[in-house]
Amino acid sequence: MDAPILVVEDDREIADLLCAYLERAGFATERAASVADALRLHSQQMPQLVLLDIGLVGGDGFDVLAGIRRRHDTPVIMVTAQDDEVTKLSGLRIGADDFVVKPFNPSEVVERVRAVLRRASGNMSRRVLHVGPVEVDLDARVVSCRCSDGTSLRLSLTPTEFEILAHMARHPRRAFSRAELLEAAAPDSEAYDRVIDSHLSKLRAKLLAAGCDDLIEPVRGMGYRLWPG
Repeated sequence: MDAPILVVEDDREIADLLCAYLERAGFATERAASVADALRLHSQQMPQLVLLDIGLVGGDGFDVLAGIRRRHDTPVIMVTAQDDEVTKLSGLRIGADDFVVKPFNPSEVVERVRAVLRRASGNMSRRVLHVGPVEVDLDARVVSCRCSDGTSLRLSLTPTEFEILAHMARHPRRAFSRAELLEAAAPDSEAYDRVIDSHLSKLRAKLLAAGCDDLIEPVRGMGYRLWPG
C-alpha cells in the first residue's frame, strides 16, 4: 500500500471531508490537528504528501512546514483562509509546493494532490546524493564509499547515523548546529543535543574505515559540516 496522505487540520468537519474525498479517490489518509502531532506522524508515517492547514493548535502550519523541510522533501499543499501574497510568499519561501484557499471544492483539492504527486514523482526519479566519494541512496537507505581502486564499500550505519549523513549530504558545505542535526535525525528525542557528538564520532570513524577521507568537519562554536573537498 502507498504511504498515506497526511491531513493536518484542526477543524474536524473539514478534516473528515478531505479524508472522505481522498479515500474515495483511492488514497490512504492519516490526520493530525496540532503542530506536535503533525511532526510526529510525519516522522513515523513518512506520508507521500501533506495537506497542511495554516491555523493550528500549538503554533501554525508554517512551523510544521519548516520542521518537515529540515528533514525531508515531502510534497506539501498549504490550506489557508488567507488569499494574500504575503502568506503565499512565506509558504513558498519555506518550501510549500501548492496552495488551496478556503472555502474550497474538495474534488479540486484531490486533483491538486494528484498534480503535485505527479510533479514530485518526476522530480524524484533519482534520489541518490553524491558528496565526494560518498553515495547516499535515500530510497534504499544505503551509504556506499567509492574506494581509490574504483570499487565501492557499503557502510553499516545505524538509522540515526544514516539520517544525520543524509541530512548533511543534502546541503554539503553548510554548517549545522547540533540541535539541527538532532531534529533531523531524531525529531521526537528528548536527548541533549550533545549526543550528536557521539553519533558523529562513530560516523566519522566508519567513513575513515571505509577508505573515505574525513569528510565531516567540526565547526567551532556551531556544530558540524560535510565538506566534500
